[in-house]
Amino acid sequence: MSGETLTSAEYIKHHLQNLTYGKLPDGSWGLAHSAEEAKEMGFWAINLDTTIIAFLLGAVLMFVFARAARKATVGVPGGLQNFVEWIVDFIDNSVRGSFTAKNELVAPLALTIFAWILLMNLMDLVPIDYLPFVAHAAGLPFLKVVPSTDPNATFGMSIAVFILVVYYSIKIKGFGGFIGELTLQPFGKWGLPANLFLEGVNLIAKPVSLALRLFGNMYAGEMIFILIALLPFYVQWTLSLPWAIFHILIVTLQAFIFMTLTIVYLDMAHHEH
Repeated sequence: MSGETLTSAEYIKHHLQNLTYGKLPDGSWGLAHSAEEAKEMGFWAINLDTTIIAFLLGAVLMFVFARAARKATVGVPGGLQNFVEWIVDFIDNSVRGSFTAKNELVAPLALTIFAWILLMNLMDLVPIDYLPFVAHAAGLPFLKVVPSTDPNATFGMSIAVFILVVYYSIKIKGFGGFIGELTLQPFGKWGLPANLFLEGVNLIAKPVSLALRLFGNMYAGEMIFILIALLPFYVQWTLSLPWAIFHILIVTLQAFIFMTLTIVYLDMAHHEH
């Protein structure tokens, strides 16, 4: 990417490094040009590629759905309206099948989560060197184009879901009911320390599992694409096409799983034991 011959290890590290902005060792603010610089920037560093690409994909999502809504007709629908209606019906059936309470937020949230994560995951199907090469020509040292391979993005989404779960748990059951569920089950009031430990782990495991499942699967898929790119050209086409076709299932499934677990967790928050 830089005009120099990279070893396999350097090539892999380059493609897995985010474009990070933060405070440099000399006290100035700018882009990190190495993994070491990015690490030294600390907590307040921002992965610009993850943030910008995720927001751009979100804008594309809103534009497409807004356009479909403006052009919606009760007559013979066009291709875009058919596509959007199919997604909305799919999400509606998923919510009806997993969410038994009444909350008007859940269906739009599920639609947003599924469509947004699917778009982010689909970036994994863009040729591995294309966008990083364009970024390098523009003077950028790194560009990681799949937001869901960044744990900051997956944990950000899962923490947002976790906050909603806690909020509705307290709103529906009351603060006392929420604390009671954490401390009085499954062993009753005499097993309070064990109850708190088991239920606390179960509660914290929800956002962690959401984030790590999405990140782990997408990161592994990205790594395989990078490894295929290191092979001779004629071997790349032999392996990359089947893997890309199979990966379409993975990127869709991961978006569906994240959405479904969000619905299930919110349904649990709306019911008392």
